[in-house]
Amino acid sequence: MKLRNRGKQSNDENFFSSKWHPTLKEAVDDLCFLLTRGYGASSSLKLVGNRYRLNKRQHLAIARISHSDQAIELRNNKALKDKELTNKSVEIDGFNLLILMESYLSEGYILKGRDGVFRDIASVHGTYKKVMKTDEALIKIGTALKELNISSVKWYLDQPISNSGSLKSKLLEVSNEHSFNWDVELVLSPDKVLAKSQEIVISSDGWILDNATQWYNLGAYLIEKPDENLNIIQV
Repeated sequence: MKLRNRGKQSNDENFFSSKWHPTLKEAVDDLCFLLTRGYGASSSLKLVGNRYRLNKRQHLAIARISHSDQAIELRNNKALKDKELTNKSVEIDGFNLLILMESYLSEGYILKGRDGVFRDIASVHGTYKKVMKTDEALIKIGTALKELNISSVKWYLDQPISNSGSLKSKLLEVSNEHSFNWDVELVLSPDKVLAKSQEIVISSDGWILDNATQWYNLGAYLIEKPDENLNIIQV
């Protein structure tokens, strides 16, 4: 049986309501300040989270929103624009992108990082399960890649994650039905593969973006629409 949605937990409406946004903004400002000055990410997050009395979900949110000035500059310098994708090949951090879009379409909370990258706060550990929005998410991704005139697409999925083989079959099925021209590969660590790739990488993982040769912000292309900003947290 499919899950009903992805990403939103029972207390998220309270944890991320508008009354919390000023506090979250201050926390993100402080965390970015510390990261920019070279303080450790874990210790800085703990310090800031305790100062503002944030709970576990809010800790996770500010961690995914906050980035050092150096990281933001590095990522901006390697990011490609829409017109630079014509007739190019891309490689996708599969679970990363799909879960982001499933969360967005399921009206879960989506975080816009200070680096301009959208990230989810869904919890998927060890096992992947389809949700009601999985097929819609895949079709939206494929349609966007077609609009950008990308010549070929390769998805990398984490082999150790349970049901990754089933998801590979689903990706190839959707690709065949809609002529998306997708290739899918199961690997032990997509992060390491993508970080070393010479192709255009699509991911929201900060470590991958810092190490990849070039990348494209497909999440922003898919999500940042004036009439579709449901549950976007931008502080």
